[in-house]
Amino acid sequence: MDSSIFLTLLEFLAALFIVVIGAAILLGIGVYLHDINQTKSAILRNYPVIGHFRYWLEHLGEFLRQYFFAMDREEMPFNRAQRSWVYRAAKNLDNTVAFGSTINLSTPGTTLFVNCAYPVLDTDIAETQPRRIGQYCREPYDAPSFFNISAMSYGALSGPAIRALSRGAAQAGCWLNTGEGGLADAHLDGGCDVVFQIGTAKYGVRDLEGKLSDAKLREVAAIPQIKMFELKLSQGAKPGKGGILPAEKVSEEIARIRGIPVHQASISPNRHPEVNDEQDLLDMLNHIREVTGKPVGFKAVIGGYRWLEKLFHEINRRGIESAPDFITLDSADGGTGAAPMSLMDYVGLPIQETLPNVVDMLYKFGLRERIRIIAAGKLLNPSQVAWALCAGADFINNGRGFMFALGCIQAMQCNKNTCPTGITTHDPRLQKGLVVEDKATRVAHYHHNLVHEVSTVAHSCGVNEPRDLRRQHCRIVQPDGRIVPLDHLYPYPERNGKPDAATR
Repeated sequence: MDSSIFLTLLEFLAALFIVVIGAAILLGIGVYLHDINQTKSAILRNYPVIGHFRYWLEHLGEFLRQYFFAMDREEMPFNRAQRSWVYRAAKNLDNTVAFGSTINLSTPGTTLFVNCAYPVLDTDIAETQPRRIGQYCREPYDAPSFFNISAMSYGALSGPAIRALSRGAAQAGCWLNTGEGGLADAHLDGGCDVVFQIGTAKYGVRDLEGKLSDAKLREVAAIPQIKMFELKLSQGAKPGKGGILPAEKVSEEIARIRGIPVHQASISPNRHPEVNDEQDLLDMLNHIREVTGKPVGFKAVIGGYRWLEKLFHEINRRGIESAPDFITLDSADGGTGAAPMSLMDYVGLPIQETLPNVVDMLYKFGLRERIRIIAAGKLLNPSQVAWALCAGADFINNGRGFMFALGCIQAMQCNKNTCPTGITTHDPRLQKGLVVEDKATRVAHYHHNLVHEVSTVAHSCGVNEPRDLRRQHCRIVQPDGRIVPLDHLYPYPERNGKPDAATR
């Protein structure tokens, strides 16, 4: 290189350096003057300029804790060990571990399964059979899988994410719940079985006044992929909370899917206005079933049990055909895109209490074989799913496990349109990172590997397939250190001198 060119380049870089440093100094002076004169932040007023690093480090801490500082089992809502299992399962990688367990087996609430001295041989393993939902319907549903994709609306999740879930569910042989946002083309994209959820705003099946439309119900029910209808009473992360869809989010596509005016705000009531008691609830469920001909149930997070007792009494008074075909039990551990912290943290009961109690109530009222139970809420690893089957669930729904299978990194950006993996954002630049074909395969792998490991637990306990698991097959660590069988904590109600669970 000619020396004159080199000197010119060097002079240019030196000048650029001086300009950059000068600009930084001027910017610093401007920030300093702003900080000492503003009145909103005491930190910035007392520590101008450098106080901004506090907020930057606070934001960065979310990511540093996840990757560098948090232990494998201490993060919330899902720790690294839980997420890593899902990631490996979704990629169909080896999920064995070495040396020893990292779980503290003395922690109260830990579930331990009771292995059998004579586990099931490979030659004796039974295939899990479909379980019928809606025996009194014109079109009952023989659901093939006990593990399915929970309610996640189009809009809360991106189009590519929903399409990947639909295709993955079709490969896995499980159902996909639409969530309360209505039926989008993306839900039907893969050809999977679909559960249509009816929220309090009746999106997708409402008339111009926001009331339930029989014509729209028939239109949706005529789609062969739609197998069931779920009436949403409440959601685990925000029980008793409605919502407002801002006008700027009501695009022409969203308006068409939800059946609402374009570019106008839409309000979801905090409950169904026409359902005031157990009689109204049964009337509505039976009306939807009569119009659609398909199984109908409801979803609720349980807070108290008295209303369920009234409901079951009313069912027995009317006749067993009047019962909901299924009940989806959501948990206080449930997830959502955005909810008030007071509701997310402190309202509703966890699935660990409500699932066995509601199952026992069904036995007590003689409705256990009539009403199927679907459990939801943070049940994304094999041990949690196996526990739910032991406690009495017929099916398990999960949302966030399948989000991890799509590539979610728990960045906690679901409500900010900045999801770095393209799952909960409508930013096309971020959505392009989610390759539908690849993620659909991962969804199917996650489902397959979870079912396989639940089956492994069942065979170790001496039963031929997962649905044969009962409460006596698991034990729970108590605060005093004792490990108590689940059927001692929640004994099966007896009928005719023997536990009703024997007939399940």
